Amino acid sequence: PGWLLSPAGRPYLDSILHKNRRRAFGLLERPALPPALAVPTVTYKLFLAGRSGVGKTALVAWLGGTPAPPAHHETLGIEATTLFWPAKPRASGRPVLFQLHLWD
Repeated sequence: PGWLLSPAGRPYLDSILHKNRRRAFGLLERPALPPALAVPTVTYKLFLAGRSGVGKTALVAWLGGTPAPPAHHETLGIEATTLFWPAKPRASGRPVLFQLHLWD
């Protein structure tokens, strides 16, 4: 669980942070890692659906490390957010970079 804060995982965490906050990536961007730390990217698309005002947009903001909107505003259409999260699965023991496309 503490792999990201360990010396082995810290370079991966630093690649997704900017000034100790999660960096926002565009649709075609990805974290820059040195060639020695290159890892496979596993992509998931997550579609959040539900009733109005239940917290879908607040959840995406929280996962992205951005402040949640202080007041409720209905999301018009679909907002797409791209998040990257490095992890080291126990089964393989090799780091991977999860690319999460959150559709709200």
